Amino acid sequence: MAGFRSLARQVRDPLSDLALRRYSLRKCLERFAPYGHRATWDHLCSRAGFDPEDRSPDPARLVAALEELEEARAVWLAYEVAFAERRRKEKHDGLRSPGSVDDWHRLTWGGFGVAWCDDPSVHPTEPLAEVLRRLITALERDPGARCPVCTGSRLVWQHDLAHEPSSGPVCTRCGIVVPRPVLTPMALAEARLARLLVSA
Repeated sequence: MAGFRSLARQVRDPLSDLALRRYSLRKCLERFAPYGHRATWDHLCSRAGFDPEDRSPDPARLVAALEELEEARAVWLAYEVAFAERRRKEKHDGLRSPGSVDDWHRLTWGGFGVAWCDDPSVHPTEPLAEVLRRLITALERDPGARCPVCTGSRLVWQHDLAHEPSSGPVCTRCGIVVPRPVLTPMALAEARLARLLVSA
């Protein structure tokens, strides 16, 4: 099975068939897809300016989409290195019990679904790398009451999500499932209450 970098080389290869280059970009999303496969594909296509169903997009647009994905992946991999180093230090200092950020991080190792968007057509519009930087900043500071990506204040608890955890607070503005560790207990309670009000 080809890795991310091997697939990225195929996307850039001007001698490869265009359909294979597009296919290779889609395969990259099996290795790294911050919003989930379908939502990340929709995001990359809209940002690079080609239709998700276009079987022969402009090669320059394919490469632009790949470059955005690669930049975001570099941001996430740097975070994972720092995260692993922090956990090593904590274990060395005797802190064996992982915290809530650690529990969340285990579900997103490798970068798949770190900013999960259950509706593939609703996702942040900013570059992926910027979205991940905002998310990482939120994970490293005290919890707040707003979406760390778009600062939206309307969060609604949703069940039966197509990703783990299977329920959580969803930002109605940008569509991400907001990681629980970045929200205060009151913000989580308000998201659950908003769910009840919507259902009523």
